[in-house]
Amino acid sequence: MPGVTGNVVGATEHLEAVERLRRSYDALPVDAPVRLAKSTTNLFRPREATGRGLDVSGLAGVVSIDPVARTAEVQGMCTYADLVDVTLAHGLVPLVVPQLRSITLGGAVAGLGIESTSFRHGLPHESVLEMDVFTGAGEVVTTRPGDELFDAFPNSYGSLGYATRLRIELAAVPPYVALRHQRFSSAGLLAAAVARIAEKGTWKGERVDALDGVAFAPGELYLTLARWTDEPGPTSDYTGERIYYRSLQQRAADRLTTHDYLWRWDTDWFWCSGAFGLEDPLVRRLWPRRLRRSDVYSRLVGLDRRYGVVDRLDARAGRPRRERVIQDVEVPVGRLAEFLGWFDAEVGMRPVWLCPLRLRGEAAGGGPGRTWPAYPLEPGTTYVNVGFWGTVRVGDGAEDGPLNRAIETRVHELGGHKSLYSEAFYDRATFDALYAGDHLAAVKRRHDPQDRLTSLYDKAVKRR
Repeated sequence: MPGVTGNVVGATEHLEAVERLRRSYDALPVDAPVRLAKSTTNLFRPREATGRGLDVSGLAGVVSIDPVARTAEVQGMCTYADLVDVTLAHGLVPLVVPQLRSITLGGAVAGLGIESTSFRHGLPHESVLEMDVFTGAGEVVTTRPGDELFDAFPNSYGSLGYATRLRIELAAVPPYVALRHQRFSSAGLLAAAVARIAEKGTWKGERVDALDGVAFAPGELYLTLARWTDEPGPTSDYTGERIYYRSLQQRAADRLTTHDYLWRWDTDWFWCSGAFGLEDPLVRRLWPRRLRRSDVYSRLVGLDRRYGVVDRLDARAGRPRRERVIQDVEVPVGRLAEFLGWFDAEVGMRPVWLCPLRLRGEAAGGGPGRTWPAYPLEPGTTYVNVGFWGTVRVGDGAEDGPLNRAIETRVHELGGHKSLYSEAFYDRATFDALYAGDHLAAVKRRHDPQDRLTSLYDKAVKRR
């Protein structure tokens, strides 16, 4: 395990950071938009600069770890990379570790996170025991599961406030992860396997601790079945010349350190680093290893969106305009094959990521999971997150998002939901029906009586 200490802060430092946050909030004009002053983001919505933001500079650390109780006290702006550096020294990790290093604890709870343990442990907010939320009233409210604010917070994206401290559950892990890449010839067969694994927690008699996959083509789909293990043995390294997602096609079995498994997707931002030439061996050798990270690629994409470099080059070459299709959607496992068939015909983007999930407590025969108003997954249902990130040439009207709108409609028809970190095009009535708009508005009125914070609909749909 990495011999690192991570970003650890004391309780006094935490209180001082919260006080700086409060002062920065009080310094904002009452009619000024409220945002966080942070240099990185995992959002892909167009946003305009809105002046100075809230000072969260001191809220990016780990306050404490209790190895016996298997809990961690973490600040809201702490990244999972920094948290994992601390917890792995104790042989522990969060129950769900979103796949990109720069995702923060507060961001994963307010904006939903997912990873390969989600078929067992649900989403990150389901393992939060308590959190402090800085609300629109300028107050820090301590809230727990079952409280109105706590239950409405997941998928609220800052419209109800910002998490400043979270106490979360941790799980014990061994040093290694053994991987099995199981190929399927159709989405229907893969979906049946997902349903079986989600119910039993095993595959062909072997325990499955984590589960995700990739669909490369209609007849070439893989599930990666991960098993935690103490067994020593050689491990692969996908931070150098080799590329992780290609390994699914190249080998039936693999082994990674637990640390490298958690960040296996980050080095190449799944496969999106290919857009910068990093699948070319020469470019890869010249690109510094320390800059092969999702947050670096995200900044480059942000610069392109700001200055329209790719759009200008396309226009100069007479090529049709591109529509950015960057989305994650949850589809019931029984409708996965139907969705992928439609997606191939109407969008035509591959590969796509597949990540099963259930409400926590439902895996392997557990009881009913708790529901969450702003992202109401159905109890007793296994979903598959389908992630696709790229561009499609659609020509005139690309700025209106025709493919993104079609995806929203199809996902809704299939009983699914769409994450809101990227562009959304719903009308207000549909949005409120899907994401508990009336309920969120009522909770917001109680904790933000002056309406200082931007509403979820305005954040997710309206162009700002």
